[in-house]
Amino acid sequence: MPADDIMMDCEENMEKAIEHLKHEMRTVRTGRASPAMVENIRAEYYGTPTELRGMAAISVPEATQLLIKPFDAGSLKFIEKAINDAKLPITVRNDGKTLRLILPAMSQEVRKKMVSQVKGFSETAKIHIRNARRDANKLADAEQKGGILTEDQGAKLKEDIQELTKSYESKVDEAIAKKEKEIMEV
Repeated sequence: MPADDIMMDCEENMEKAIEHLKHEMRTVRTGRASPAMVENIRAEYYGTPTELRGMAAISVPEATQLLIKPFDAGSLKFIEKAINDAKLPITVRNDGKTLRLILPAMSQEVRKKMVSQVKGFSETAKIHIRNARRDANKLADAEQKGGILTEDQGAKLKEDIQELTKSYESKVDEAIAKKEKEIMEV
């Protein structure tokens, strides 16, 4: 496997770690309401567990509210039950046609817990990035032993892999800092 292919595979794996981190962070509550908080909750729909985003339109009419309008009016009670079962810290109001979810103000203690949760996500992402580096370095060693890469090419490839690792770790740090700032805003 040429050095370019090893670098591309490594970068692809690191990019997947960043995408997963962004996905995880979308579910963390900041001071504002976000459809991502509830869209993956599953409700019974004709005997099949279905994600809310497939059953209803989810919008944000105000910073601390979510409005859920089911595509099928008959599914409203199932959606309400699923949200209540999820034990989210929200108040659910049912007007017969839509659900209005009201988010309480976040205390400083809750905000700090959210920040620590986000930091846990960052550690997981960094572990995946370092695993991608380890795998790429193993491939580089194998190619060098197999005579496909010279010693100099192998050393250069490992340097490039390390630089790539540092750049992706800094992307994680930037994303986490931004999310922390959002969480701590009042």
